[in-house]
Amino acid sequence: MKISVSSYSYLNIFGKDGFDIYKLVKTVKQQGFDGIEIASLPNQNQNGEDDLFEFFRLIKKLCADEGLEIPNYCVGSDFLNGSGGDIEKEIAKVKHNVDLAEALGSFGIRHDATWGIKKETPPPRGFDDIVDRLAYAYRAVTEYAEKKGIATSVENHGYFVQDSVRVEKLINKTGHKNFGVTLDIGNFLCADEDPVYAVGILAPYIKHVHAKDFHVKSGMGPNPGEGFFKSRGGNYLRGSIIGHGNVPVDQCVNIIKSSGYDGYISIEFEGLEDPVKATSIGLDYLRRF
Repeated sequence: MKISVSSYSYLNIFGKDGFDIYKLVKTVKQQGFDGIEIASLPNQNQNGEDDLFEFFRLIKKLCADEGLEIPNYCVGSDFLNGSGGDIEKEIAKVKHNVDLAEALGSFGIRHDATWGIKKETPPPRGFDDIVDRLAYAYRAVTEYAEKKGIATSVENHGYFVQDSVRVEKLINKTGHKNFGVTLDIGNFLCADEDPVYAVGILAPYIKHVHAKDFHVKSGMGPNPGEGFFKSRGGNYLRGSIIGHGNVPVDQCVNIIKSSGYDGYISIEFEGLEDPVKATSIGLDYLRRF
């Protein structure tokens, strides 16, 4: 496997002390990563769509000049509520992002399923009631992306489509070899699921991997304060340097390796520490195995 880092990890220092896309690429190379996953770049669309395509081609060139690959491009989508509830419009929007991924030179694209059913929606409101709709949309997108040689994936995040059983069901309902999961080993804790158990279930479907760690405190205690947020079950989580938190990173990576996956694993850092130092420590930790 190769190790990359998500641009999302550096989000809170973009625009500070001249930290822009040029400095990001140089920094990632100096740190020793093999690639960059592109996600949540600030103001990336400020000059319109034409400039966005040119911006992504610039990123592709900057990375190529440094010998860095771009394994994944992460974008938002919602096949239940997005585009005013018009699923065909939302599918077209995601296909447009596939075109952007092509301009970027990315191997894959991760886009969301939905952030959930609105509370005011009358029953039924369960995952099983909408999974066919989600699968229809994902299949339309992945068939389009396959023609461009780009794999598509859903990530286990957002609370509603976070549990391993739901992600597995969506993948198998979609039923296409070009579609799988961007497996985030830490995100299962947001749904109070054991990462080792969940990784074991989803390992056969991996298209990309996020290495993420969290500090975890029981919801039985007081709110620890800044940086912490609540899991679906009310426990407290805070982003951690890889290897410093409660996620059994080494065991999860061993499961992933044993599954035969040999692609990229991207560090995604969400903690309070300096992101350059934090991701460098995380890289060193992952390199050990």
